[in-house]
Amino acid sequence: MQYWVYILRSLKDGNHYVGLSSDVAARIEYHNAGRVRSTKHRSPFELLYKEAYATRAEARVREKYLKSYEGSKEKLSILESLP
Repeated sequence: MQYWVYILRSLKDGNHYVGLSSDVAARIEYHNAGRVRSTKHRSPFELLYKEAYATRAEARVREKYLKSYEGSKEKLSILESLP
């Protein structure tokens, strides 16, 4: 099974959310339906970026890094490179 680390942008307030899932499309539906506690007041969301990992453990390490202070600099770099 493949796992994905993804970055969403809230269309309500413009803030970003980093998460991981084995099914990004279904996970975005959960976010937009208000079924995720941490994001329910910030929907709707759009997918900006995703990257694949072979294991959940690898994806979790990457997600945790992107959510850290040090990783937020790389997240910003990723976002700035998007079209």
